[in-house]
Amino acid sequence: MALRTLASLGSLAGKRVIVRVDFNVPLKDGVITDDGRIRAALPTLNELINQGARVIACSHLGRPDGAPDPKYSLEPVAQRLSELLGKPVVFARDTVGESAQEAVAALEDGDVTVIENLRFNPGETAKDDAERRAFAEQLAALGDVLVSDGFGVVHRKQASVYDLAELVPSAAGYLIEKEVDVLDRLTENPARPYAVVLGGSKVSDKLGVIAHLLPRADKILVGGGMLFTFLAAQGHPVGKSLLETDQIETVKGYIADAAARGVELILPVDAVMASGFAADADHVVASADALEDTPFGADGMGLDIGPRTAEIFADAIRGAKTVFWNGPMGVFEMPAFAAGTRTVAQALTEVDGLSVVGGGDSAAAVRQLGFADDQFGHISTGGGASLEFLEGKKLPGLEILGWEA
Repeated sequence: MALRTLASLGSLAGKRVIVRVDFNVPLKDGVITDDGRIRAALPTLNELINQGARVIACSHLGRPDGAPDPKYSLEPVAQRLSELLGKPVVFARDTVGESAQEAVAALEDGDVTVIENLRFNPGETAKDDAERRAFAEQLAALGDVLVSDGFGVVHRKQASVYDLAELVPSAAGYLIEKEVDVLDRLTENPARPYAVVLGGSKVSDKLGVIAHLLPRADKILVGGGMLFTFLAAQGHPVGKSLLETDQIETVKGYIADAAARGVELILPVDAVMASGFAADADHVVASADALEDTPFGADGMGLDIGPRTAEIFADAIRGAKTVFWNGPMGVFEMPAFAAGTRTVAQALTEVDGLSVVGGGDSAAAVRQLGFADDQFGHISTGGGASLEFLEGKKLPGLEILGWEA
């Protein structure tokens, strides 16, 4: 079966449409620092407004443990959404209680309300099917149909993502439709050469993706904290750099598998070694086979790929027709250790083909480093969901909408 899309719901004029969005945006002192996920929902929301639907947007934010917590309130999100839509957005101060019911009852055609954080109710993430179902039934009472458009949560079997889609007519919004289309192109007949760029802190977070993409990719580039486990697997000392010793044998297997398949595994030839984990730490560039031959010795800590590696990676990326990148190359939040991530991001903007930034920290990095979303083919809104999709896993939030991997 194919994914049910917005068109399958027919005219939505006058209908109460619950839209499960992903407004899980970063906040600092109550201020949104990256509104990318809100902007990603605008095409679907504007379509519903233009159809004359009565829109009830719902989302989670953070991990508030099933109880109201002011620091996780969606009120700042509702304010930002109002600015982006250029129209009033009513904020309901609970999820399914009196405030939400009153806000929904007052909606007229084309109006929008945002209800409070779904995770303020323990039923949203309950492992118990009956508890989760009970909350979904309360949500279903607010609307007539569900448009599921929060790609970042489709790998979760949660009340608003899965159970609600069983209770009312449901379909995917434009964002989920686009995400599935793009990620499917990364696994089914990608244009070649196909390069996969993996970073981030842990190899263990990427095991499934490496295993699934090794038979499909032409080149796999490894940076970020996980690079040190690969270097250790080659027998190189890595000082106090992040190292998953329990993954060294697994990584040796990947290195051998890549060689056997003729996949070019591109590992760093140098790294930026620092005296400690701090923005103002002393740092030097060291060769990958001599990371402890610095003034810091065995106490040195690798915090970025080195400049030669960054250029090798950039050349490989620019020469590809399809590129998927997930995970920063270093501690990009600290300017001294952001160069590798910036070089990789710049190379992705120069790809003559499909370039995909795989959500999560990678999406945050490109925006923080000053790149615009439209410089890339696609920036995914779902880090974990993107990875699980590319691992070939079944995602309950997509399966309930008719998708078959």
